[in-house]
Amino acid sequence: MKLTRFLLCVGVLCAPLSLSAQSGSYSGELNVMGTKLPLVFHFSPEGCTMDSPKQGVKGIKAEWTPSSSGEVKVSISMIGASYEGKLTADNQIKGNFMQAGMKFPLLLKAGMEEGPKRPQTPQPPFPYTSEEVTFKNGTVSLNGTLTLPANYTKNTPAVVLVTGSGQQNRDEELFMHRPFAVIADAFARNGIATLRYDDRFYGDASAIFSNYTTQDFTEDAACAIQFVRQRFNKVGVLGHSEGGAIALLLAADKKVDFVVSMSGMVASGRETLLQQNNDMLHAMTNLPDDIINAYLQAFGEGLDGIIAGKKPEEIALPEMLPASMSQSFQTAMKQAANPWFRYFLQVNPSAVLGKISCPVLAIGGKKDLQVNSAQHLGLLEKGLKGKGHKIVDLPDLNHLLQHCQKGTVDEYGEIEETISPEALQIMVDWLKEQ
Repeated sequence: MKLTRFLLCVGVLCAPLSLSAQSGSYSGELNVMGTKLPLVFHFSPEGCTMDSPKQGVKGIKAEWTPSSSGEVKVSISMIGASYEGKLTADNQIKGNFMQAGMKFPLLLKAGMEEGPKRPQTPQPPFPYTSEEVTFKNGTVSLNGTLTLPANYTKNTPAVVLVTGSGQQNRDEELFMHRPFAVIADAFARNGIATLRYDDRFYGDASAIFSNYTTQDFTEDAACAIQFVRQRFNKVGVLGHSEGGAIALLLAADKKVDFVVSMSGMVASGRETLLQQNNDMLHAMTNLPDDIINAYLQAFGEGLDGIIAGKKPEEIALPEMLPASMSQSFQTAMKQAANPWFRYFLQVNPSAVLGKISCPVLAIGGKKDLQVNSAQHLGLLEKGLKGKGHKIVDLPDLNHLLQHCQKGTVDEYGEIEETISPEALQIMVDWLKEQ
């Protein structure tokens, strides 16, 4: 997911032909199962780095071995990838990128390709101020940006922004989209303060992020709320995807004054993943229903085994599935065995909706294939009590609340819009009412 742990982990770095003082940039496009990822490589005698513009990745270092014969060998241990190629007579590097036992052709050409347009990304000058801040959850330090509207007071409404699953920075940056920066900008221009912060240990390569659970992230968010309450009287939380689940859990514990859920998870993690796999398999494959249904049944039984404490190798491989789906099943079970996944499967915000007394705004997109809006918004409509709630299911929006054609993951980076202006306006108007 982000429920975005879905990102392809891609990194390739190139090297010049020889150890001379050659420097410059090369770029190419990696085609991974239909998803095209532009890559830009910068190399010099001092070293080599890589940018993946769609993924918002810049300056990743790699080990490289140039040779006088033009052979190029590159490795990036962080993601278990390698690249081998050869410099051609017309100054291109022709070779293959390898990762997880798979090989993909990659042709690198001299020069840099223009990155995707992101017209909603905020640009200065700004009619508000921002402060770089640090707060703590026990021994864990969290860094963020407090955005303050002009002429703010202690009575100005303030919102803590909580990212979805997978380690992300304070802007929830994805494919060079910066949705939380866009939201903070829109809110500040309308008199609403925000705190957005990097996920714990963001940028620390030594930290194993999958060892931390939704409970850890909920406690981080609670500390963020406590930090903001030192400056403001009325504090709410906006959560996206898994962050939406965290927002509801905090509301049930009476930690916030209001909640905004963006494509937020309400069903259990198990049920969310089953529906997600169903929606994506139907949207992105031509497999017959009986094969999809067999996979989903096996997937559900496998998740139950993980919940019960089984190891991935103890879960039976389903029969009658194509080889490619059997491999996908095995990969999914291996991923599901880490602490985050085991805990996430049992997270169930729908079970505590009756405890929520503060107002809730929930926005979903009808084309969301990661957190099915009908499934999750339907649970909110049934479970929330009292008044002040607003539930909106917008047409033609995906999981990121972008206007889209299909709602598939490969569209996210192709779409210039970061977030629907309609969704932004609904949030601003509702917050002003609070």
